[in-house]
Amino acid sequence: MALATTTRRAGDREAETKTLDAPAAYDARTKTVTVAEKRIPVGGPVPKLRDGEKFVSYTTSICPYCTRLLPALIYEKDGSIYIRKICPTHGTIEELYFSDAKQFYRFMNLEEEGVGVTPHVKLSAPCPFNCGLCPRHKNHTALANLVVTNRCDLSCWYCFFYAEKMGYVYEPTLEQIREMIRQYKKEGVTMSVQITGGEPTLRPDLIEIIKLLKDEGVTHIQLNTHGITFARLWFEKGIDAAVNYARALREAGLNTVYMSFDGVTPRANPKNHWEVPYTLEVFRKAGITSVVLVPTVIKTINDQELGAIIKFAAKHMDVIRGVNFQPVSLTGRMRKDERRRYRVTIPDVLKWVEEQTDGQIPADSWFPIPVAAKVAYFLEAMSGELKVCMGNHPACGSATYVFVERGSDGLPKRFIPITEFFDVEGFVEYIEEKTAELRREEFTSIAKFKRALRLASIVKDISKFVDRERIPKNLNITKLLVNVFVKRSYDALGELHYRMLFLGNMHFMDQYNYDVERVMRCNIHYLVPDGRVIPFCTYNVLNEIYRDYVLRKYQIPLDEYAKIHGEDAIGPAVKYVRNIKLLKSSPIYYEAYRGIVPDEILYGKRSN
Repeated sequence: MALATTTRRAGDREAETKTLDAPAAYDARTKTVTVAEKRIPVGGPVPKLRDGEKFVSYTTSICPYCTRLLPALIYEKDGSIYIRKICPTHGTIEELYFSDAKQFYRFMNLEEEGVGVTPHVKLSAPCPFNCGLCPRHKNHTALANLVVTNRCDLSCWYCFFYAEKMGYVYEPTLEQIREMIRQYKKEGVTMSVQITGGEPTLRPDLIEIIKLLKDEGVTHIQLNTHGITFARLWFEKGIDAAVNYARALREAGLNTVYMSFDGVTPRANPKNHWEVPYTLEVFRKAGITSVVLVPTVIKTINDQELGAIIKFAAKHMDVIRGVNFQPVSLTGRMRKDERRRYRVTIPDVLKWVEEQTDGQIPADSWFPIPVAAKVAYFLEAMSGELKVCMGNHPACGSATYVFVERGSDGLPKRFIPITEFFDVEGFVEYIEEKTAELRREEFTSIAKFKRALRLASIVKDISKFVDRERIPKNLNITKLLVNVFVKRSYDALGELHYRMLFLGNMHFMDQYNYDVERVMRCNIHYLVPDGRVIPFCTYNVLNEIYRDYVLRKYQIPLDEYAKIHGEDAIGPAVKYVRNIKLLKSSPIYYEAYRGIVPDEILYGKRSN
């Protein structure tokens, strides 16, 4: 892919940027897109409403069987939102889009589109085949995923993303990583990077990678991991080795651990149930106090444990900052009845959380991600500087904060969502009004003074949205929010995270419920060695065009990798073999789950 040099002006400065050639081409005569050595047809019949259906909007989608780009209809029926498209070859495909229409409309009323991007590639084909980022994309990168390896010491049956199954190793060099970060830097926003894989802790130079990211100006670095490595080190080399490794990661610049955690019982979470207690203990001793649990929510597998997962997180709030639920993305060919059996959407998660916390965290205490964009626009209007804007589609995710009250035994007794003592909706309306007022003013020295006075007035007004009778003791929400608005710093936001438990969910799409409008607003992107920055739901959902195509292009054959790095760096030698009896032999295991998991599950036949 060739590089073309262009020039753009930012204020009085000229910055040289490199724009990549488009990765795809559209042929208007044949109505096909050529991308990643594939020819994909474009177009099909426009779906029509049927009896009992209410029109919501039109969009574009893809056929889950041939990837054809199709017009699509989003409609309401029986209190839920659906998407329908008609492929000339494979017929009509209908899929659940959002299981609660009332919640959908509430979320859509809070939407924001984003501010556009600094394009990385030229535009010559329709979305989603021209990624990325192309000039039509509406959101800059808020979190960049950096895949550092596809090696993993697990071989989960449902995962296709590890070296032995793919048939090759993908492991970018430090210089390739540096170039990817510098491409990201062109966007001119605060840089946040998630190091992911495979299992990133298999890279012996992980600490060096983190240092490289810090040197290049990355503000926030998080590690996406199963966490087993830390427990494995504990039992294979001693607790000091595990703690020293974790501490070295933190001292190099690691901010957050994004850890897979699908449930509190072995049935729901066979991946790392037994290791997590030791991993958390390692983090405590190493000073890693920002862990986010990441459960993939699958109906019939772990949908009954969402409340317990939140309670587990609340019990361990000395190191855990939040839970980010991810409704499962359905891959492969599945019949409609199979999809219905496993399909989970955001309202389902909110409903189950409400039920499993005895109504303490109601569904209406969650807000869609674009609310954060409204706050960002307000801060921009105050300062003239936009650092991060979360203008995702409202159907992509939602979040809330909860305050945790504890009993005398230290276990979480009650959850108090922020909406119980703070008028979030009223506050959002208020800052939207103030943003509009500020945008009408020019940035002059006089205006700057007026803005300072206005900020003082806004700080005073924040207290009007706080219910003093319901606010938890020892929680000064006014002060926390004032610090966020006045200081506008990473530390100020961090203080909010340390006082309350963050709850979120992100619903990544699959080919059945694919909505191109959502892709265009995506701000969770992947960095790849050819210089592109690719949205999550094209990189992973259209994997043959993006993820697998890129990884194959930069692959290292398995035998060649073994020659360079040793036979024990790939294959059976690297795989983790669990000793459940050993892992259950310590009180650390039982204490981690005490009060959350019933004794008969933890102890088996023993119950004491």
